[in-house]
Amino acid sequence: MNSLLDYLPEFLLIATAVTGVIWAIDRWRWRPRRRAAAAELEARTPEAQRDSEAYQEAREAVLREPAVMEWGGSFFPVLALVLVLRSFVAEPFVIPSGSMIPTLEVGDYILVNKYRYGLRLPVLGTKVVSVGEPQRGDVMVFFPPHQPNYFIKRVVGIPGDLIEYRNKRLHINGEPVELEIVQNMTPEMPGVVVAAEHLGDRPHQIHVRPHQTMEVCARRPDGCRWRVGDGEYFTMGDNRDQSDDSRSWGMVPEENIVGKAVAIWAHKQPGLNWPTFSRNGRIQ
Repeated sequence: MNSLLDYLPEFLLIATAVTGVIWAIDRWRWRPRRRAAAAELEARTPEAQRDSEAYQEAREAVLREPAVMEWGGSFFPVLALVLVLRSFVAEPFVIPSGSMIPTLEVGDYILVNKYRYGLRLPVLGTKVVSVGEPQRGDVMVFFPPHQPNYFIKRVVGIPGDLIEYRNKRLHINGEPVELEIVQNMTPEMPGVVVAAEHLGDRPHQIHVRPHQTMEVCARRPDGCRWRVGDGEYFTMGDNRDQSDDSRSWGMVPEENIVGKAVAIWAHKQPGLNWPTFSRNGRIQ
């Protein structure tokens, strides 16, 4: 079930449009009428009476904005600015699951660069200006093809790539991706191996569970092999065996992309806890 926050883009767009119409009507129609009425009142009033309290009250009454016009004029610039920033510049998101551990943890608040992959229309998501394309190793926010909630995963396959996942090892176009063991299984993390994967410009850490089988591979007639088509991207979680990603539901269409996750700006543990800033930094 979707929460009210899921409808925030639609609400913001509607609120901006409504207040914008009110502001425009007042600016181009009612405000000139109020000023004309004030000028007419001034012309009818003898100059000697223009300093009187009665005249000033009458003039203020003529120029006074109706409540709805005042409300629209006050909120429209703020809503319009928020809409532009949120749609074309950056947007905050919160990490809802552990599929990107250890890179991102549940409760991380991240900043998503909305223009890194091109400018898109609010709500519709249609790209109107092409700026760049997702690259291998990017942490990307998108809507998967099978549900309306946003996902956050790492891009491992771009158009034209042949992706294979064999024996807990990622292969791209027939070549294994460089992997270095950082930490073997410990009592604190039984069954988990921490490894540094070299994908893209900088390495990032992943969690692998050597003894956990990938059932999705057993169900596929072609095994763990996928060809990435034009306008598609293959994504995986850094918590490799605890991630619902392209291995299960397929490719991410280009039109479903939201933006590139670039930084952690706060973290909040579940429950009644204050946000902390110890995890702040760029996302690798």
